[in-house]
Amino acid sequence: MNARAVAVRAGVRRGRIEFRHTMTNPGELMGWLWLPVVALIVMYAFGDGATPGADFPLGAQAVPGILAMNAVFTGLVGLAMTLTMDREDGTLLRAKATPNGVLAYVVGKVLGKAAMAVAVVLLVLVPAMLLFDGLRPGRVSTWVTLVWVLVLGLLAVLPIGAILGAVFGNTQSLGFVTLLLMALVAVSGVFYPITALPGWLQWVGQAFPLYWMGLGLRSALLPDAVAAAEVGGSWRHAETVLVLGAWAVVGFALASVVLRRMARRESGSSVAARREQVAQRFD
Repeated sequence: MNARAVAVRAGVRRGRIEFRHTMTNPGELMGWLWLPVVALIVMYAFGDGATPGADFPLGAQAVPGILAMNAVFTGLVGLAMTLTMDREDGTLLRAKATPNGVLAYVVGKVLGKAAMAVAVVLLVLVPAMLLFDGLRPGRVSTWVTLVWVLVLGLLAVLPIGAILGAVFGNTQSLGFVTLLLMALVAVSGVFYPITALPGWLQWVGQAFPLYWMGLGLRSALLPDAVAAAEVGGSWRHAETVLVLGAWAVVGFALASVVLRRMARRESGSSVAARREQVAQRFD
């Protein structure tokens, strides 16, 4: 077995270990669950109205968008934060010191965050099915669509997280990224159909993966009649595949370049400088 294959296997093992650690750590797990849980409670309390253009409860209509939102936050922000913190404390530099260590490191982090995103979606979906009427999880087509939308969606957003983690020098800088994502949530049809927004905001929302993940999950979990509230009055599966696929292809191409450049620049002096910056923040 060649060295790269050994590194990939080590990365898979690392990802599995980190996923198990997160799932068995109540504090860390709640850190990923609190946002969708709060969103579900809010929609349960205030989502009794009807979805515009469809005779369907607004609260239930928002559930797939909430799941998509949390998958994006867990995968994108989670990976970016992990890469940034590991650059600060020297973990990435230690990985660089071993043959194909960076490859094993990246594989492990990506797989760990992808598994965590899927797990959080499932953990949130179970209580959502009990709280909201109208969701249709019992069909085989529901789970088939859930799988391909989540896989393609994560392929689209994980490279973005890797790029942000490689570009930003400290975790404080990622706060700005989180604010941008929250603004994107507002124009991506997560809590209310995107068709209610002005036309230019609809185009902004449709330019990013979050809207298309939400649309795909709505097509899986909601009755077909609810598609009347969507752009074009349909679930647009072909467009979902094209947009998410385009983000994935471009993202992986850019991420490979950015990550290689980041790994080359990692050194003892750069880690020491980051540690000094962290220390100054706490002085």
